[in-house]
Formats: sequence, C-alpha cells, structure tokens
Amino acid sequence: MTSASKARRGEARLPSALVVVAAIALYALLPEQLILGPRLAIPALEAVLLGALIAVNPRRMTRDNRWERVAALSLAGLIAVTNAAALVLLLRQLVSTGNDRAVELLIAAGQVWLTNVIVYGLAFWELDRGGPVVRTHLPRHQLPRADFRFPQDEDHDTIDEVQAGSSKISDWVPAIVDYLYVSLSNSSAFSPTDTMPLSTRAKILMGIESTSALVISVVVIAKGVGSLS
Repeated sequence: MTSASKARRGEARLPSALVVVAAIALYALLPEQLILGPRLAIPALEAVLLGALIAVNPRRMTRDNRWERVAALSLAGLIAVTNAAALVLLLRQLVSTGNDRAVELLIAAGQVWLTNVIVYGLAFWELDRGGPVVRTHLPRHQLPRADFRFPQDEDHDTIDEVQAGSSKISDWVPAIVDYLYVSLSNSSAFSPTDTMPLSTRAKILMGIESTSALVISVVVIAKGVGSLS
C-alpha cells in the first residue's frame, strides 16, 4: 500500500529501472536469428534512453516534463517493437527449423514471452492516469481518467481490515509491480483477471498482449510435442 505521505515523494525509480534492464538483457541474449541488426545496437539505444530517464529522476519519480515523457514512451515502444519483431522471427524459425534446435528455440520463446509481460506492464504503468509522476503528485480529482480499475478502487465499503488498504481510505495508488501483475495475469489467462481495462487503449493493448501470448503458447506447445515424436 502507498500512503498519502509516501505518494507525494513519488514512486521509487529502482524497481522500474531493474525491469527495463531485465528486458534489455532478455533481448540481447536471444539467438542471432531473432536479433535485428548488430546484437548490441538496440540494447545500447535502450540503455541510453534508460540512462536519460534515470538522470531526470534518479531516486524517485518526482519530475515530469514533455521530453521525459517522450523518452519514457519511446523506450517502451522500442522494446515492444523489437520484441514483436523477435516474435515474428521466432515463429518463422519454429515452423521451419528441425528438432535439432528445438530446445534453443523453446528457451527463446520463453524470453520473448517474458519480455512481452514486461513491456506491456511498462506500457500500462506509463499510460494509466497520466503516468507514475502524475499519479502520485496530483489530487485525485485532477487525475486523468483511469485506464484500469484495480480491486483497491472498490474496497472502501468492505470489512475494516480490507477497506484500510483501499484507494479512497489510504490514498493507495498503483505502482510498477501492480501493472506487471496485470500484464502477467493477462498473458497467462489470455484475459483480464482482477483488474479491468476501462479505456479503449487499455483494451486494445491487453487484447494485443493476450493474443501474442496465446500465439507463443500454441506454437511452442506444438513445437515441443513435435520434438518428442
């Protein structure tokens, strides 16, 4: 839970930075056939964008401006585009390569799936209610419309120990872990679970994510079964 006093300090930078580093590493470690251009070219560009974001908010997400938002959304977009390209290349490799490389490609599929979870979690985190800085610094009545409805947004009329953590009572706001969980559950169940999309863009993003996760799962299962025969 995030209290009002902590919210005004802004969300910690470290968790989101580590998540981006994980996505960069997962892409850099993919097989050569799934990489666009030189292996370290795109990871280096992503690292530069991450470094710029850390320079603006090194410890907590307290400063927001147009260029910071452009860099943040560009970073998420770059990870998404390169991972989508890796998925297309992976599918081509899975259907055209013999069983001698099955294990390598199945591991790569896991990397692409995990990166998918990360990048959509980042996208949800950056877009919902104006982004991480706006969510923790503006009064609730001034926030942009929510893209997601979390369980905490409805817990204010439940039993005492539950409503104590609700958005209305504790001034709880979602952080990066909450959006990663939304992304993980959407990729695993291929549909929303406890957190509902409200806006059109949230529904589109969740639809694309669940569809790509389903494609990975179906093709990977088919490849895995084929390699056993």
